[in-house]
Amino acid sequence: MAVVQTLRAVPALPIYHQVPETKYELDWADLATLDLSVFDTPGGKQKLAKQLFDAIDKIGFFYITNFGLSQEAVDRQFAIGKELFELSTEEKLKYRADLENGGYNGYKPRGIREIRPGIQDNTEIYNIPKFIKALDRPHPEIINAHRDEIEGFARHISDKVVGKLLVLLAIVLELPEDFFLEKHRYDEKSDCHLRYMKYHHRTPEQNQALENIWVKGHTDFGSLTLLFRQPVAALQVRTPDGQWKHVKPHPGSITVNLADSLEFLTNGFLKSSIHRVIAPPDDQAHIDRLGVLYFVRPEDSVELRPVQSAVLEKLGYTNSQDESSVGITAGEWVKARVAKGVGKGKVRSETNEETIIGGKAAKYYD
Repeated sequence: MAVVQTLRAVPALPIYHQVPETKYELDWADLATLDLSVFDTPGGKQKLAKQLFDAIDKIGFFYITNFGLSQEAVDRQFAIGKELFELSTEEKLKYRADLENGGYNGYKPRGIREIRPGIQDNTEIYNIPKFIKALDRPHPEIINAHRDEIEGFARHISDKVVGKLLVLLAIVLELPEDFFLEKHRYDEKSDCHLRYMKYHHRTPEQNQALENIWVKGHTDFGSLTLLFRQPVAALQVRTPDGQWKHVKPHPGSITVNLADSLEFLTNGFLKSSIHRVIAPPDDQAHIDRLGVLYFVRPEDSVELRPVQSAVLEKLGYTNSQDESSVGITAGEWVKARVAKGVGKGKVRSETNEETIIGGKAAKYYD
């Protein structure tokens, strides 16, 4: 007798509408834009690498456009994130990340980090690791139901976007084009992940108590961070002269910033970008800030020691200025930073620097 299989219907997602941009004229950062459609044109990689070099030299934040995903595809990821965070707290906590032991995949509830004396963080996070067997883990039904779409989205970012950026970074350093690709292979274990993130809005009184700073200035853990257009104007980047400037949400763009691993691997040439999140302007103060991000991190086994590069030699970045990262692997660095981030007895507003592992410290900025 034939067995009839019942196909599970994928639930329809409500259409996600991005919120309006602020009408306030803010002090926007002047960031370069890399058009990835140029990549495969004659001389395109070299042209983009030159643009990237200039961006790195100035601030370490930049935009990319024409990255091969429609706005509809991006908005569907926002819709999934919105539905996910609307689940009950009890349901979400079934998938809590093992933060205290350096595990970042799964759910981070709000209220576990003290950011000012007596004031906890107001941020929910859900991290989805790479879709490889070694990183399989249970997920809420909203993720399971849309797994194929989420995986396709994440793999496109890894293969068609991140892959190109890693090639450009190698060209900047006059290394073989696959140099960084070989340290970021999708099928190898690493802490790359897709993230849904929700900053719950705060009252004027809470913002005043926080001096309008939701997340103190910091650097990211891995190689690159990709932030899909987020219209709530709360992200700021710290310029080389110490000023804070807003990052404008340009339509059809992804905001990219460099992170710790690249700084270690280039002995400080590729600087991990300092950024923070503040209370948005008055016309957006009532809006929860929903984000979709992709974090790029080297394979867990990659040692974070400076590479050999003619460019680094020419610019004077060959003699190690900081030996403390030598011997630390990318996996060890991420786990240690995650665990420190939820450590008890520390108030982030009162912390300017903390030792992470092997004598290497992370700094925080007002």
